[in-house]
Amino acid sequence: QVQLRESGPGLVKPSQTLSLSCTVSGGSITTNPYYWNWVRQSPGKGLEWMGAIDYSGSTYYSPALRRRTSISWDTSKNQFTLQLSSVTPEDTAVYYCASDKGGGQFYTSLYEYHYWGQGTQVTVSS
Repeated sequence: QVQLRESGPGLVKPSQTLSLSCTVSGGSITTNPYYWNWVRQSPGKGLEWMGAIDYSGSTYYSPALRRRTSISWDTSKNQFTLQLSSVTPEDTAVYYCASDKGGGQFYTSLYEYHYWGQGTQVTVSS
């Protein structure tokens, strides 16, 4: 059974860079054809897809967040990482990592993904 676990700071100051990691167990992040996504959800808003890295290391980003987002991986740790720069209070949300086999950028519910983490609350505040 594949399990994902997010980790990172719960509080980030405005203008700083948010960095979160997702550690995967029970399966390799280089397994074809899996995609490894970052999504977030803030109060009163729907699920927002931020970007993904696939089994070959190729990355994909939401056009709305592309300029501020970077996703990378460390295959030796079976881990992938999200960096979101120049954060504002509007970036306050619960952040999830999730996996799928393609199409994850169109999902509107976390339950559409194959696997997902428990989520981590990130608050942007001074």
